[in-house]
Amino acid sequence: MSTYYHTINTPLGCLTLYATDSALTAILYKHQTPAIETATYSPQHPLLAECELQLQQYFSGIRHQFDLPLAPQGTDFQQRVWQALLTIPYGSHWSYQQLAITIGNPKACQAVGMANSKNPLSIVIPCHRVIGKNGKLTGYAGGLDKKQTLLALEAANV
Repeated sequence: MSTYYHTINTPLGCLTLYATDSALTAILYKHQTPAIETATYSPQHPLLAECELQLQQYFSGIRHQFDLPLAPQGTDFQQRVWQALLTIPYGSHWSYQQLAITIGNPKACQAVGMANSKNPLSIVIPCHRVIGKNGKLTGYAGGLDKKQTLLALEAANV
């Protein structure tokens, strides 16, 4: 299976988008390890172009939900957490405990946090919407400043 990539500029800096012929597989910040080093640069790839468009719409405040085929690679547990993340409404935030309860494992807060941190599809799978139980921002692959920016963007456009 071939993998393709395209790098785009966003208000959060450069993001690299990865896709196969059938689904988006990763959105990575500049400092993150490439999803696959043998990927082919393909800015005109239909899924990458559509992802870029939807991200532009999101950052402009006109898109609140993404409509892209997704295929993040991870364990069964990670997949359950990532699916649950997709249910967090735009402009809202949940605690790790709420996320653990949603997947039916209320004592798995730490494991949920680890799975959240492994989300390869930042922004599209909204891991930035998960904060500490005390209301404080906690880890984000892009950095807490980017997490705060995303939360503020969504709060302003609800």
